[in-house]
Amino acid sequence: MQSSTKNIARVLVVAFAAAMVGAAVAQESSKRAAAYPAPHAVQAQAEPSGEPQRTTATYADWVFQCVSNAGQTPSNACDIAQVTAVRGKNVPFSRVAVFYPGRGQPSKLTVQVPANASFATQVHIQTADSDPGIVAPFSRCLPTGCFADFELKDDVLKKFLAARGAGKLSFTDAAGRNITIPLSFNGFSEAFAALAKEQRQPAR
Repeated sequence: MQSSTKNIARVLVVAFAAAMVGAAVAQESSKRAAAYPAPHAVQAQAEPSGEPQRTTATYADWVFQCVSNAGQTPSNACDIAQVTAVRGKNVPFSRVAVFYPGRGQPSKLTVQVPANASFATQVHIQTADSDPGIVAPFSRCLPTGCFADFELKDDVLKKFLAARGAGKLSFTDAAGRNITIPLSFNGFSEAFAALAKEQRQPAR
């Protein structure tokens, strides 16, 4: 399978709060193409024999990824994700990923931010400034970061699928600073369609 669009990488810069003066968050995404790839178009990545096979496709600002592990159940682990990074650094600053558990079950969205997040406040996701959005508490922190898990119920998922352009993700760090990161919804509906289609495929 091969993606039918050519994406050009771009960087979205976000100013940090007081103690982060001079630093910026850059969204590692691609410019919106004139036409998105077909929802199930992915590019297989050759792996050494016995290693998991990885397939990916880019839908505007979202990346669809599947990792196939032969002999495991389920054999495919798939998600769609959007990653941001601090300008000048190679380490991701945040990651927003959506998992599709299957028909009849709500989709899951997981936010990962640096490990210095405050548990006293919740993570807030909005599709636009006028959107009241959804919130969830941080559920765990690991050396790789702090995580918050959302259930994307039907009404929220419909809003996400209809959204276009810039939304935002916000949280508070351990020093009490409010951190806001742009979250683009360009390509979300196409990426989610690819995810849902892949998860409905018979086990291989």
